[in-house]
Amino acid sequence: MFASTTASALYNKDNPFPAQITANRLLSRPGSGKEIRHFTVDIAGSGFTYKAGDSLGVFPNNRPSEVDEILRHLGATGRESVMLPRSPEPMTLSEALLAKLALSGPTRRIVETLAGRATEPAEEDRLAALLVPEATERLAAFLAERHFVDLLAEFPSARLAPQEFVDHLRRLTPRLYSIASSPRVFPNEIHLTVAVIRYQTNNRDRVGVCSSFKADRVRVGETPTYVFVSESHFAPPDDGAKDCVMVGPGVGIAPFRAFLQDRVASGATGRNWVFFGDQHHAHDFIYDDEWRDYLARRQVHRLDLAWSRDQAHKIYVQDKMRENAAELWAWLAGGAHFYVCGDARHMAKGVDAALHEIIAQQGGMDTAAAAEYVKRMKKEKRYQRDVY
Repeated sequence: MFASTTASALYNKDNPFPAQITANRLLSRPGSGKEIRHFTVDIAGSGFTYKAGDSLGVFPNNRPSEVDEILRHLGATGRESVMLPRSPEPMTLSEALLAKLALSGPTRRIVETLAGRATEPAEEDRLAALLVPEATERLAAFLAERHFVDLLAEFPSARLAPQEFVDHLRRLTPRLYSIASSPRVFPNEIHLTVAVIRYQTNNRDRVGVCSSFKADRVRVGETPTYVFVSESHFAPPDDGAKDCVMVGPGVGIAPFRAFLQDRVASGATGRNWVFFGDQHHAHDFIYDDEWRDYLARRQVHRLDLAWSRDQAHKIYVQDKMRENAAELWAWLAGGAHFYVCGDARHMAKGVDAALHEIIAQQGGMDTAAAAEYVKRMKKEKRYQRDVY
């Protein structure tokens, strides 16, 4: 995401605010293949200011069950003292593993350390086989399936001291989430739209650290959640008379919920066109009541929906753009701002390709001229992306 930490008199990334999550509700419906949740974060007393398009940084904690298993494999109590880089004071091993260190993403270095500590011949042979030069790809695939706890479980004869173990772990970093609310409407709250990540590798249940922290481990109204506001150049146009085209499938819709709230509250007169989609209309149409209300009030002038799994052939937001190429070009030629939020690897690339095609075809341009037109849109801040 495009973000840089905002300065606050008291609270910022280096001194995050202990906020309360006051609402946690499921947006996706039974039958969905996804778990998408809406969170409300109370920022009263923080001194934070934010704008539509900004992000909220959240510091998560790891799962206590995974921390406990690591302690068992280390033969540790958790009360052992350890030092972390850039930390002025020692802390307990439990504190470091729970809130300061990432428990995923092991590297070759931990395998090398385990190989030097293993005393069981079968373990020694297995580790040595992973470290030979010709095993580079096999080692990468092996590590991709594992967290640190897996390695401790699979090579129990390789005993590591607490400090030696934590020296292999990276810092647990905050996660940034696009804010799904406008300060004009919710000055003391921040709304988040979050896909909770759950999956399996190496026959173990895994979770997205921060998404599952908010969904499973934060008690609503009780557990402090440390947060900061992160500013972004991604924002609705300053001129409320400008039209906006917003493409945000899945949780990519989050900032556009904020954009709509902001433009309605500010009395913006420009038109709004939203492209949204996911797998199934019946299960994955999040905030559907809000979008229907915007349509009924003519605050959203067009809402185009793409459901990839509701028919034999998959339909994506870029397909809906192509279906409406002539009108989309008319909006762009009239000065509309074009926004994209969501998956960078597939969706954003597909949307960008469709945008170039539409400009070339509808604008009567060759490929080079269309590319130059898009480049000019970016320079004028009429084409903005918040992709990840």
